[in-house]
Amino acid sequence: MNEASHSLDRLAAATDRLLATATALSDAQAREPSLLPGWTRGHVLSHVSRNADGLRNLLIWARTGTETPMYASAESRSADIEAGAGRPAADLAADVRESAARFAAEAANLPGGAWAVPVRALNGPPFPAHEVLDRRLSETEIHNVDLAAGYAPSDWPADFVAAALPRVAGSFTGRNDAPCCLVRADGPPHQQFPIGPAGTASPPVVVRGQPADLLAWLLGRDSGAGLRVSGQADGVPALPAWR
Repeated sequence: MNEASHSLDRLAAATDRLLATATALSDAQAREPSLLPGWTRGHVLSHVSRNADGLRNLLIWARTGTETPMYASAESRSADIEAGAGRPAADLAADVRESAARFAAEAANLPGGAWAVPVRALNGPPFPAHEVLDRRLSETEIHNVDLAAGYAPSDWPADFVAAALPRVAGSFTGRNDAPCCLVRADGPPHQQFPIGPAGTASPPVVVRGQPADLLAWLLGRDSGAGLRVSGQADGVPALPAWR
């Protein structure tokens, strides 16, 4: 499956960038706060590793046809992250590297027809196995930013931003807790996405900016202070948490 091969190449490059960030951390820096409330950088790296193992379970499910849960439970997921968070920085980086290699090996050996097999994460509806690759890429790119160790939204590859922005903006469409506004990316191609409750009139508020800046704002990784807003005078609308 050529698409899978291309996605794996992109993921390998993203993993290399994450490892470059992780391997530069000292033990003290690994224990410092990340951008995620209540989590140190060690928590973020521990999570990224266990996420690789969890998504690998979904690929095994797709390959074998035997349901293989991503995690045993939400509680076990949290416990595993917490248990690994305080390790030395070198151990955290090694875990990221080794878990990513296990995931990549499973993906590389998945038969073509298995990519269409429906699987399911801890929460949410089923989805075809090929979406596992996009989920892993997002985890790798977004959490590299969350380490707050030099990798920023402006470092995201353009193809990652181009694919992620419509998906993330679309996740706010129809949400009653989201503000009614139009998210408009500087172009070309000048993409725009309405967000907020369904059935509302044309949004009076327009939020404009570079695609990576808009994506970072929608993901809750940036305040949006650098975005341009028309239709209201008090800056960007307040967003609920992305999910």
